[in-house]
Amino acid sequence: MTLTELRYIVAVAKEKQFCKAAKACYVSQPTLSLGIKKLEEELGVVLFERKHQELVITPVGRKIVEQAERVLKEVKAIKELAQLDQDPLSEPLKLGAIHTVGPYLFPDLLPVVQENAPKLPLLVEENYTSELTRKLKNGDIDAALVSLPYDEPGIDAEILYEEPFVILVPSSHPLAISDSISVKQLVKESILLLGPQHCFRDQVMALCQECFRDKAATDDIHNTFEGSSLETIRFMVAGGVGVTIVPRLAACADRYAQRLIAIKHFSGISPSRKIALAWRKNFTRMEAINMLAQCIRDCSLGGAKVHKSKTQKSFVAAISGTALEHHPM
Repeated sequence: MTLTELRYIVAVAKEKQFCKAAKACYVSQPTLSLGIKKLEEELGVVLFERKHQELVITPVGRKIVEQAERVLKEVKAIKELAQLDQDPLSEPLKLGAIHTVGPYLFPDLLPVVQENAPKLPLLVEENYTSELTRKLKNGDIDAALVSLPYDEPGIDAEILYEEPFVILVPSSHPLAISDSISVKQLVKESILLLGPQHCFRDQVMALCQECFRDKAATDDIHNTFEGSSLETIRFMVAGGVGVTIVPRLAACADRYAQRLIAIKHFSGISPSRKIALAWRKNFTRMEAINMLAQCIRDCSLGGAKVHKSKTQKSFVAAISGTALEHHPM
């Protein structure tokens, strides 16, 4: 039994196809198939079966793959420990972020990281919270920027900043002349939302419950205009389709469109969300995590309230807190 063979079976279980698994492992398909066959013969079990041209993992195969994943994670941890004696900021750090954070933070973050840790390659990606969590637990990424609440077994998190929400309306809209807008004024408006997989969509619906209550009762909520990204929604607002709510950092992302869009603050309340950095509890390169957290705090965060670094005990309670807070103006 070798680590290479364990990587082969984990890849097949993930890709569901031998050819795709071989590409992921940078080997030929015959090499991969031979390695898996050798492991099956050594263990005396069948790990994968073909049924109606579909690859199916056997019950015992699933258990062995899960154990193989744990072994490979521990091997990676050993390599990371060895790196600590060298330079913990010289190995690539893989950072994921939810879609409503990544595009607006990464452009400012990358130069700050480059200045503070010039030898550290920062690999970034955007995804949904659920997918980032899966990748974080599997070791595919090292850290993730998520919106609270966020409480996952085996994961630590620290609040970085609290970001207020603002309202975007077409410049020709009657609300564009208002200094601020209340939630009640949005009840009769067509509020543009992100798709169901975005956690920010849930936060907007929680903030404007009255805006969607009648639509939900008549099942008209499914006819609400939705966008795949905040940028798509912004263009819809500029086109006069409706209004929307966005995090403050995303409000000024395309300054050329400000003549078509007015940015308005909430009156009476200041709704916001808390953004945290999450990482595996057994992650060994904490110097890199601490450096990354400080770099994010040093970024231009568009009026967000930066949270200072906290101890482990103090932020455990915070990650179980509410995702959306209303503060008196």
